Amino acid sequence: MSSSISTNENKRPWIAVSACLLGENCKYNGGNNYRAELKEFLADYKVIPVCPEVAGGLPTPRVPVELKDGIPYDRDGISREKEFRLGTERTLQELKEKEIAFAILQSRSPSCGVGQIYDGTFSGTKIPGMGMFAAAMKAAGYPVYDVEEVLGGMLPEKK
Repeated sequence: MSSSISTNENKRPWIAVSACLLGENCKYNGGNNYRAELKEFLADYKVIPVCPEVAGGLPTPRVPVELKDGIPYDRDGISREKEFRLGTERTLQELKEKEIAFAILQSRSPSCGVGQIYDGTFSGTKIPGMGMFAAAMKAAGYPVYDVEEVLGGMLPEKK
């Protein structure tokens, strides 16, 4: 995936960022969650855009997906576990090739949500939880942050 954010090789360290936050049109609805406020923060890092849903073979646009009891189902009731697991595995493998300091991920996403996700009823109800990719990153030892934490200044000081 390409990014409008500089990935100058002389800068330090690598971080993974949800591709939709960088302006990639990879959301379920074909859009993105571009956050211009991130540009200044990201200037000191080499950025790897990630979208595990697309990496797992899901199209853009696609039917919305939410987690229900840890399993991703689309709004039509079809399990998307295979695609989510494949995308998580592929993306984690890509990240292993770099020394990742941490990840900045999209809020409430069934893949990337860090502290809160939708409850699986497609009613807009939010519950505490993590998306599949965020949970796998955390289990692999990577620090993960919700984009709102970053924009709220809740990240450790830059080194």
